[in-house]
Amino acid sequence: MKQNDDLLSVTSILSVLLLALHISQDIVFGFDRAGLNHLLGVAILLVVVCGAVLLRERPSGKVIMLLGGAMAAGMLPLHMRNGLRPEFLEKSGALLFIWTLYVLGVTGAFSAILAVRALLARRIAS
Repeated sequence: MKQNDDLLSVTSILSVLLLALHISQDIVFGFDRAGLNHLLGVAILLVVVCGAVLLRERPSGKVIMLLGGAMAAGMLPLHMRNGLRPEFLEKSGALLFIWTLYVLGVTGAFSAILAVRALLARRIAS
């Protein structure tokens, strides 16, 4: 069980790091504008980190990591639903932007799967 908690925490923290990188890329490429509205994003990422570090063995921590994983996994379909403009794809950094989306999708979905498994294992054990 501890090994699964460790893996879930690591993938959740990796998702948070990639989400922070991705949000920064959104600002740089003009998909989002910089402003104080990003304090909400910082607060959300802080909650996910607290779930992964401080609450990792509690069901509430696993629910937080599940939601964080779902949020990370949702970035790829959110950005790709209308495709990306060809002029964007020619920009320097576009490859990293798309790679980040793919890795976010994988780590986010994997975090969500691990969190669901941990919650179900806890429920079966009790």
